[in-house]
Amino acid sequence: MKKTANRAGRNERILVIEDDPGVSASIEMLLPARGYQVEFASRAQDGIERANAHEFELVITDLRLPDGDGMQIIRTLSAAQPALPIIMMTSYSSLDTAIEALRNGAVDYVIKPFHNDALLFAIERALNERRMQRENALLRRSLDKSSANAQIIGQSAGIKRVFELVDKVAPTDATVLIQGESGTGKELVAQAIHRASPRAEHAFVPINCGAIPAELLESELFGHTKGAYTGAVAATEGLIREAHGGTLFLDEISELAPQLQVKLLRVIQEKQVRPLGSPRVLHTDVRFLAASNRDLKAATAQGAFRADLFYRLNVINIEVPPLRDRGKDIELLAQYFIGVHSRRLGKRITSLGADVKELLNRYRWPGNVRELENVIERAVILADGTTLTARDFSDLTASEPAPSNAGAAGGTTAELSVEDYIAEFVKRHQDRHSEQELAAMLGIGRKALWIRRNKWGLFRAGSRPGRHDEIA
Repeated sequence: MKKTANRAGRNERILVIEDDPGVSASIEMLLPARGYQVEFASRAQDGIERANAHEFELVITDLRLPDGDGMQIIRTLSAAQPALPIIMMTSYSSLDTAIEALRNGAVDYVIKPFHNDALLFAIERALNERRMQRENALLRRSLDKSSANAQIIGQSAGIKRVFELVDKVAPTDATVLIQGESGTGKELVAQAIHRASPRAEHAFVPINCGAIPAELLESELFGHTKGAYTGAVAATEGLIREAHGGTLFLDEISELAPQLQVKLLRVIQEKQVRPLGSPRVLHTDVRFLAASNRDLKAATAQGAFRADLFYRLNVINIEVPPLRDRGKDIELLAQYFIGVHSRRLGKRITSLGADVKELLNRYRWPGNVRELENVIERAVILADGTTLTARDFSDLTASEPAPSNAGAAGGTTAELSVEDYIAEFVKRHQDRHSEQELAAMLGIGRKALWIRRNKWGLFRAGSRPGRHDEIA
């Protein structure tokens, strides 16, 4: 195996599987001069092992090799790495050979002896297509995840501490555990870390571990080969490989099934991933960020979460404060959301009335920032003037949770827990809003809301315990 240096500062790594020393020498002179990093293998098995063990942007393989043929290489690598482009080189210029190569997964073919320009054109076209696929995938995820609260806003001491930690940890590759209640903006913190990191130009790939069944989540994370299980009609790369070079954000990590916790720990430690149904392990370069609305340390002590994975994730811990503890940030955020939704809806609302400020600061916000945004959006829709008043927050006024004044034993006054506030909120709103709207207002998933309502025995008019249609 030979390896050439990168002379032009380019990042594309190309693996050439070729047993002809003359052809290899020509390629070794041609490609590095154009800035490509090139590695060589002279046998089929060596090439397959190298392609699976390291990250390459392109593979170029000869058709005829001492221990196999290029068609088998194409089939094997396409099954394991469907996003990896492969170019076939052959002296056998029949149309049947070219068609078979393309059918097996090659993106192009080159006839030997080749002209340098023809090979360079095929390489650049294949790499451009790969770049576009990655950029499109990143764009789609960015669009799917875009929302009005796409930045962290605040001046409170708790948020300033979050900013300080983001600045310190972003330039490193350390894993970070972000903890806080639902709706506090944990994913925004993860995005901020990614944007300020050396990986910013690569993908930020988020996944909600609590929103996908365990049997599907494994395939989503690790990828699978064609036929790995019933319904696997095509190979997939998996989100860990999709995040190669970038950041994978694991939201609601506490919901990860125990068997997946073991596999994830292995990926973090060994920087390798094995797709379902594949005997091969693939190298991956990913930074891991995780978030949880549960106390993972307590969950670990109770045996509900693996201690070794917790310590691997908890290199840096960032606590995102609940909105009720952020003081004047509530007004700052409310004013920001007024601007966002007024522009979107074509309205001219510019400010909050004094009575509204008092109301917003008194409310406990069990759904945190997500609930605040939903409340402001609804008020903007209903408002007639240029200033929001208490009339525009009738739902919030009617359901405002108040601290309990009933003295506990010994005469002390106790406040309701966050769960009690959520229960009170659901009780007052469930007959006027859909399940999806309630979950969005509280900043939690529909399944999580359904579980809580069953636990508390809270059902909308006409609903019965045990009905599952509400989360369908």
